[in-house]
Amino acid sequence: MRVEIQTATTLVLKIGSSLLLSQTEDDTYGLNVKWLAAMAGDIADARTKGQKVIVVTSGALALGCAKLGIQRQDLNVAQSQAASATGQIELVRGWQEALGAHGLTAAQVLLTAEDTEQRRRYLNARQTLNALLDVGAIPIINENDTLATQELRYGDNDRLAARVAAMVSADCLVLFSDIDGLYTANPQDTDTAEFLDVVEDVTAEIRAMAGPSGSQHGSGGMVTKLQAGEIAQSAGCHMVLASGRAFSPLTALAQGARSTLFRAHANPLTARKNWIASTLQPAGAAHLDAGAVRALAAGNSLLPVGIQSLDGNFKRGDCLSIIAPDGQEIARGLSAYASLEAGLIIGKDSKAIAALPDVKQYNLERTEMVHRDDMVLMTSPNGELK
Repeated sequence: MRVEIQTATTLVLKIGSSLLLSQTEDDTYGLNVKWLAAMAGDIADARTKGQKVIVVTSGALALGCAKLGIQRQDLNVAQSQAASATGQIELVRGWQEALGAHGLTAAQVLLTAEDTEQRRRYLNARQTLNALLDVGAIPIINENDTLATQELRYGDNDRLAARVAAMVSADCLVLFSDIDGLYTANPQDTDTAEFLDVVEDVTAEIRAMAGPSGSQHGSGGMVTKLQAGEIAQSAGCHMVLASGRAFSPLTALAQGARSTLFRAHANPLTARKNWIASTLQPAGAAHLDAGAVRALAAGNSLLPVGIQSLDGNFKRGDCLSIIAPDGQEIARGLSAYASLEAGLIIGKDSKAIAALPDVKQYNLERTEMVHRDDMVLMTSPNGELK
């Protein structure tokens, strides 16, 4: 198995529709229960090793069409949403039963593009996923096709899986598909197609190698897998593209099955801090006392008690410029509070905050104003990381 999978603290596994479905005697499609059970065994092995695992799964639409006796190609948007709602129940039940056989708990999470792109919803989704991982559950994620409109959806789970991997700062994303990696051309069409073991960057030349979806059930293709690779690499997350045709595909990788690695150039935390330092524009400022400056220098989070005053009208998740008593910007970070709520708690310790009459109404129970993982200490005006 690739070392990037073996050493990952958090694994995101994307399962394509063609892997989950099997043809029934009446020429419709149902869950491939045997494959699902073997995949659950792989997940259980990863959990035994101490790895956190998230599953991004396709298949709801195809299962719903089979259940309702309708053809996918004939559906309008509303009918597709109805079919997805029908199939989602069977899909999650299958995962629940397969994982439950190993003593694991499945948790359904439905996301839309807005959940990964709008800051507040992104933070809420991230918090929920991290909470599920912390209690040992296996989040089973699918796009919320029932509610997402055509304009506000990903339309494929490859990119959704990459966004989820970035959201939780995963180390490695594995896309299990019906192809064992990236080739210079479609190997079914030409004998001269060459297999690529490692992709360092998704260049224009690499993009030119992509073709359409090879499955009647899936909505993605090599194009969306390359897009997922770009998203993952920029987030400091390795991505492995591999075939999931074999039972227990993680075990197959451990035994030497072929795959393509899209290698990340930084770890997730470094990539995230680079993004905070160089991409985001501060929406406000927090002015600290000397004790808070010392605490940050020691590697601690920014607590409300160390903040003397605030500038700006900012929302939860916005970037804050963090200012020392001498007026120098010493850090930037993502605020856990909007400016209204933050104004109620600055200068107060945890006991004083807990005693506030509005603590429940304004959800003032988060310990940090800016968590250290969401903060970059600045050693130069250009935002050099420390």
